[in-house]
Amino acid sequence: MSFIDYGDTIKEGDTAIVFLGHESMFPVKVQHDGKTQTKYGIIRHSTDLIGKPYGSKVTCSKGGWVYILHPTPELWTVNLPHRTQILYTTDISLITMMLELKPGSIVCESGTGSGSLSHAIIRTVAQTGHLYTVEFHQQRAEKAVEEFQEHKVNNLVTVKNQDVCKNGFGVSDIADAVFLDIPSPWEAVGHAKSALKYEGGRFCSFSPCIEQVQRTCLALEEHGFTEINTLEILLRVYNVRTISLQIPDLGKAAEEKLSPGFDSSNQSNQGAQCATLQQGTVQFKSGVPLREMAGHTGYLTFATKSLF
Repeated sequence: MSFIDYGDTIKEGDTAIVFLGHESMFPVKVQHDGKTQTKYGIIRHSTDLIGKPYGSKVTCSKGGWVYILHPTPELWTVNLPHRTQILYTTDISLITMMLELKPGSIVCESGTGSGSLSHAIIRTVAQTGHLYTVEFHQQRAEKAVEEFQEHKVNNLVTVKNQDVCKNGFGVSDIADAVFLDIPSPWEAVGHAKSALKYEGGRFCSFSPCIEQVQRTCLALEEHGFTEINTLEILLRVYNVRTISLQIPDLGKAAEEKLSPGFDSSNQSNQGAQCATLQQGTVQFKSGVPLREMAGHTGYLTFATKSLF
């Protein structure tokens, strides 16, 4: 199993996704004598998982069933163990597009955090590209190395435990793109410029506060970056519901059309007809936004290293 190469069957040591529903799934490391408890009962790895095709429908000990899915960066993002706040697919998709990432790209990233964006970048630049990721916190860096090895992508990523604001990325003039997700990105803009290729490259910084964005943009201008712009993505979810609306009062013509032969000259009948029209309702399907939605996640600042 690898996050970048699809495997047909489940093997010992794989990380698989146990899918109970769209709002209920979790990762599991497949082991020969392992057992996993779910609300539908126990899954025995030796008999229920190992050797079965990914996507199989597995019956648990209580009679309920689950699906076993092959891991992807998208599934890992919604199932990974959180060591830090992470980036989700909405932001990740824009980042990979705006940084112009493709197979063979060289990318520098800081900080690694829980590895959500890292896995997406690795999948995008594989098989000939590389990710250099820097994490300030030693235990998080060590855990990231362990996960990359388990997911069989360690040949495509180099993890360094250092302060990017002081020591940079440890590489120079090789990166096609640089991404920063740190508290003070303006302090690392100079190191980002040094890591990017001489002929230019793309820069992105993720910051939750507009004050961070302002200082970062000033630093980018001082270091000669161009095409500086900041974006914010707001995801709006709609539910499909049945809506009831009152039939509008369209006047005398509508009354005569709805009630042929009705004596509209009688004022008492006119009043009764209008009341009947106003009380009538019609039902139809409509998209309705949620009353409460996740709002601001962060600002994405993009820029291009100038050739001059």
